[in-house]
Amino acid sequence: MTQQPGRAQRGDDALRRLLEWLCGSLAALALFGIMILTLIDVAGRKAISQSVPGSLEMTELLMVVTIFAGLPLVSLAGEHVVFDSLDPWLSAAVRRVQGACVDLCCAVGLFGLAWVMWNMAGQRAGDGETTAQLKLAIAPFVYGMSVLCALTALVHVLLMLRPVAHHHVGVETEGTS
Repeated sequence: MTQQPGRAQRGDDALRRLLEWLCGSLAALALFGIMILTLIDVAGRKAISQSVPGSLEMTELLMVVTIFAGLPLVSLAGEHVVFDSLDPWLSAAVRRVQGACVDLCCAVGLFGLAWVMWNMAGQRAGDGETTAQLKLAIAPFVYGMSVLCALTALVHVLLMLRPVAHHHVGVETEGTS
């Protein structure tokens, strides 16, 4: 007899799919932009001895988008770098508590970072700070970084409250009971 997923499980799945689609699409578009920009820049330098003006700035900004859009996805998939040398000597219960504490620390740290970045973006916007060559406003990118950090923090809160098997020892995979 297979169990039907509950309303909470369906909601978690829908939220996961939405997050994967939004952040994945954002990261993919930014990475594709870097690829096309690099192709055009290199081809221009080789063919007509002319590079794309501001290509370094654009690449840097697109890298910011790629990295910060990937943060929620990495957290959601449980693909952070881990130090698990002591795990063989710890019981499953201790590792479960440890996992919850790690998620809590990550959430607090990321919320704090999001808050600092949000304030920094406000300062940048107030000062009218722009990139050196293209004169692109910096504040929208810092606001985006802040929002994506806060979103990653929310992922860790959800993982702490509703742990999943690929994150926490002793949590069964979906469909088994």
